[in-house]
Amino acid sequence: MAVSAQEMGRRLRTAREACGMTQEDVARRLGVSRPTVAQMELGNRAVTTIELDKLAYLFGRDIREFVADTFEEEDALAVLFRAEPEIANHEDVADSLRACIALGREVTNLEGLLGIDRDLAGAVSYQIAAPRSRWEAIQQGERAAEQERRRLGLGWAPSPPLPELLETQGVRTGIVDLPEEISGITISNQSVGLFIVANRAHAAARRRFSFAHEYAHVLFDRRMKGIVTRSSERDDLIEVRANAFAAAFLMPPEGIRQFVAALGKGQPSRAIAQVFDEAGAVQAEGRAAPGSQDIQLYDVVHLAHYFGVSRLAALFRLRNLKLLTQAELDELKSADEAGSGLELGRLLNLPDADSSDDADGFRHRVLGLSLEAYRRELITRAKLMEVASLLSVQTDEMNELLHRAGLTGDRH
Repeated sequence: MAVSAQEMGRRLRTAREACGMTQEDVARRLGVSRPTVAQMELGNRAVTTIELDKLAYLFGRDIREFVADTFEEEDALAVLFRAEPEIANHEDVADSLRACIALGREVTNLEGLLGIDRDLAGAVSYQIAAPRSRWEAIQQGERAAEQERRRLGLGWAPSPPLPELLETQGVRTGIVDLPEEISGITISNQSVGLFIVANRAHAAARRRFSFAHEYAHVLFDRRMKGIVTRSSERDDLIEVRANAFAAAFLMPPEGIRQFVAALGKGQPSRAIAQVFDEAGAVQAEGRAAPGSQDIQLYDVVHLAHYFGVSRLAALFRLRNLKLLTQAELDELKSADEAGSGLELGRLLNLPDADSSDDADGFRHRVLGLSLEAYRRELITRAKLMEVASLLSVQTDEMNELLHRAGLTGDRH
């Protein structure tokens, strides 16, 4: 059944208000006057297909939602903008998130055209009660990290680049310019899928931690549709749980201990062992040379590089695993803050983090699926170029890619 002009106007108004936008905001982005937008929402002025396409993008919606028999009053982007008006009012940030939503929707549509079952690659969900204390939140996060590493077959080794790993679990990733206080955002939407973004302004090691942190929200909290991670809210129990998950996922306990043991450290200064032969026992005692077990800042630099985390994250992980005392943590942290850790990393030729985590695997997947759909003549060249523009791929680059892929024959 066709949607009436009045119902179309109501849907447009609902979508606009859900995103916290005014008629003036929409008019400016659409290139029309505010009274024109008002007439559209009253159903007194027809909306062209081009205008509807622009409005759908602006509201983070699929254009088909506005002409469907039923209309969802609120979606993930609306939830996000309502909860975080600062983001909605920050035009560059809001546009980056709109682009993420649009790309997520495109890849979902492409997967449907290509017969790829998203459910088979979907991330698991941990259905457990909300934590009642910080201790319980930490325990939940660490246990889930251990289970996830086991499920993914990671053992105790450093995890691979997270965007690639998360893509195998049906989680799309992106790197977006966000306010300094925001480290990441998680979006869960039926038509877009699971999407997490990290802050481009943060260092690579921090972005890696943010991806792991947001993955915890995917596993535990996706029912919330949209979650913004702020440093000022680190005491919230779901954030404590996500931080505990990220630390344990990126730096598994046994992996840390094995790494430290390979340095000849991490053993007690005095150890006692007994050998029993059913009739009696023989006791032996071993003592480490004084100071030989003390972890140094250059050890921390090596460990942080190996696991792809910041030196600060490595220090706190060593403390939590009781491989550092609080006094040792404070001393090493002070030395690092004074610049010694950074300089040691430079002299040892060890960068802060693996830059491969910045590889935008999700965008590569969108482009790859688009090429395959075009090869099978499931989408037109115009649609292919439309997707390419969302990926910031220039026309000449796309033409060269088509040429190299052998897809330059007569197609429409």
